[in-house]
Amino acid sequence: MNKLFDRNTASEGHARKSLHGGAFSLVARGINAVVQIGSVLCLARLLSPEDYGLVAMVIAVTGFAPVLVDLGTRDAVVQRESISQGEVSALFWITMLVGCVFTVGVGASGPLVAHFYGEPRLSAITRVSALAFVASALACQHQALMRRAMMFRNLAVIEVVSNVLGSLAAILFAWRGHGYWALVLRPITTSFILAVGVWLGCRWWPSLPRFSTGVKDMIKFGLNLTGFCMTDFVARCSDRVALGHRSGPGQLGYYQQACLVYDNLLDLTVALHGVAVVSLSKLRDNLDELRRLWAKGLSTLAFYAMPAFGVLVVTSQDLIVFLLGDKWAQAGVVLSVLALRGIPHVVERTLGWLHVAAGRADRWFRWGIVATVLQLIALFCGLPYGPTGVAAAYAICMFILFIPAIAYAGQPLGIGFKHVVKAVGWQVVGALLAVALGFELRLLLSEQMPRLLRLVLLGSAYAAIYLLLVAGIFKVRAPLALTVSLLRDVAPARLLAALSLRLQRGPKKTS
Repeated sequence: MNKLFDRNTASEGHARKSLHGGAFSLVARGINAVVQIGSVLCLARLLSPEDYGLVAMVIAVTGFAPVLVDLGTRDAVVQRESISQGEVSALFWITMLVGCVFTVGVGASGPLVAHFYGEPRLSAITRVSALAFVASALACQHQALMRRAMMFRNLAVIEVVSNVLGSLAAILFAWRGHGYWALVLRPITTSFILAVGVWLGCRWWPSLPRFSTGVKDMIKFGLNLTGFCMTDFVARCSDRVALGHRSGPGQLGYYQQACLVYDNLLDLTVALHGVAVVSLSKLRDNLDELRRLWAKGLSTLAFYAMPAFGVLVVTSQDLIVFLLGDKWAQAGVVLSVLALRGIPHVVERTLGWLHVAAGRADRWFRWGIVATVLQLIALFCGLPYGPTGVAAAYAICMFILFIPAIAYAGQPLGIGFKHVVKAVGWQVVGALLAVALGFELRLLLSEQMPRLLRLVLLGSAYAAIYLLLVAGIFKVRAPLALTVSLLRDVAPARLLAALSLRLQRGPKKTS
């Protein structure tokens, strides 16, 4: 219990602990991505594009539950140098009150949502989906305390278990013929299981609240974070609202399926937010070390995440049909364009690392307003051309925004344009060049070739071209060395000893 409320300062081996925490978070998100893809394979064959479209319409209303309910206090708790049990209890009861109020309010808005879209089924979907607000509120402060104590391995296990159980429940529900209700209940089930897990893992129980000055400061800090999250939510969900209102649930279903794959891959970036915020916040008194650790983390993330999206750009049209069937072919085209946006998006999503570490949530909020306005302009430019047009407009907008976003976030910490370009510039160039060459190869391959074989050839060729360009020609090799170092740390000691002994003995002689 004591370590949950220790002073938030760097201890010996801080960089190594941060690296391990990031690894656990990435592995957990990777497993969750596999689970999500597996559940998509099952659900997409049991459900129709219209089912996905109906739920996507409501998610545009209820999807902000996780970012609004906690009022930004998860990052406020992590960022604060010292905190008491009474203060965290106060935050818990405040977030629970907010969750209950929004559950009632959003549930009551069901008829309005149904009227807006002209779809009566949305009224009941909205009422049930509103439970997500209470489910999110239950877990907020426990998650924050576990992150603050750098209990990333425990959090990773809890997240994976809750996601697996939620996915299995959704598949069972769809298999029993309940249609879109499987998609409605999945996030709610997952959130409640996650709440149970973090309560058991944290072993902290809220007591009577203590409304100190610290609580007021954290609420003020958190409200600015919430302001950004709400503007970001508007930017991310306005496309679903606009497409659903203009084209109906069918076309929106294709777009939503593409977004599900895209968002699951992007979540690997989001997984690092909690680790990065904790690690960098502990280094506020040592800006040189903070900048060094930030550059290493961002460079490594870009090195691995950008080519993942690049592979998706050149393979998604085959991938979607291979995994989900011919009825989802249109989603593959949309995903190919969306994935191009992912190359800069993985960098832009890290702006919170610096805003929170600097304690400047107000700057994060202001940036959110600017970015949302620009993305809304992009939306209305692309909307006349349907889902693919919206995806293309968003991709162009992200390429314009991603470097200014990080440079603005890093300004209070002495991080500017040149630092961002130095950290990720060659990875961006390599990813885009590999995309161009990958499409050239795609044109050369016969359409009569088995789809799986084409997928393997395109993916392998992209990875080889990217590594040749970035690691070979541009000499960006530090992420590879960091990965090798991490593997040595986490590999079982017995395995390492066996390998070392084997190398010392050399190969066995044959008679």
